[in-house]
Amino acid sequence: MKRREFILALGGAAAWPLSASAQQADAIVAGLLHSGSPDDQVNLVSATRNGLKEAGYIEGQNLKIEYRWAEGRYDRLPGLAAELVNLHVALIIAAGGSDPARAARDATSAIPIVFVSAADPIKAGLVASLNRPEGNVTGISLIGSTLEAKRLELLHEMLPQASTIGVLINPKYSAAKAQLQEAEEATARLGTKLVSQNASTEREVEAAFTNFVEQQAGAVLICNDPFFGSARERIASLAIRDKLPAMSFRREFAEVGGLLSYGAQFEEGYRQAGVYAGRILKGAKTTDLPVIQPTKFELVVNLKTAKAIGLTISESFLLRADEVIE
Repeated sequence: MKRREFILALGGAAAWPLSASAQQADAIVAGLLHSGSPDDQVNLVSATRNGLKEAGYIEGQNLKIEYRWAEGRYDRLPGLAAELVNLHVALIIAAGGSDPARAARDATSAIPIVFVSAADPIKAGLVASLNRPEGNVTGISLIGSTLEAKRLELLHEMLPQASTIGVLINPKYSAAKAQLQEAEEATARLGTKLVSQNASTEREVEAAFTNFVEQQAGAVLICNDPFFGSARERIASLAIRDKLPAMSFRREFAEVGGLLSYGAQFEEGYRQAGVYAGRILKGAKTTDLPVIQPTKFELVVNLKTAKAIGLTISESFLLRADEVIE
């Protein structure tokens, strides 16, 4: 599917037929603010729609969604959030890191906000309490940015002979400093050397992989970040080209050719955000909706990629995987 078709589908123009019910004046208008790109979020936005549908809200019938995409440019988020506020939307779903939620919260203290973020929502300043959020903000915490140590441990378990591990970090991501600190502490415990590289553009990602090869990294950790999620196909191809075992945070990375992924089920998190949004539209208060955290994390291994880079993975490690792509 072409990019334009993706955007139309996400905007509702291609997915929902025009009808009298779709245009009724009393349809509720909600906003979706995202730091990423629409063509990367098709499955996740669909999951959000499914959650809203569970509450009885169907886009194109009794619900209209105004979409705002930052396309990886986090500096655009405040302006996009202000646009949604000026449209007087009933609520804002802010996803793709904590930056969209912060931008929405800074733009309004009256409109309810449901966030979907992998960062720690307390450390990010989104809520003071998980059980009873204050103000107009609640949401779904996918705990992605606090799992970098676990991902490094899995890499080390699979490749105990790797004395140097590369870590790719987006310095523009709000949790970047915490990610680096966690990675440094983890590699120190594991007795491995860390080579960190910053990247916030595809050109910088390519330069980072060149440096990983020069530094003789035995594996690479792709830290949690919406931009890296959007660039997963390019990152996976670079890792295969350089025969570098790579671990990322979304299962889609392994599905497009990355070696490993470990993290929460993003689709489920986005569905839960839709459910929360539906409950708020029906009258629930954000203060009565505790922040939801995942209870399951999945390890996905792409065995085809392992063969392509000449890597043999032990049977014991494969048995730990929730899914093996063959």
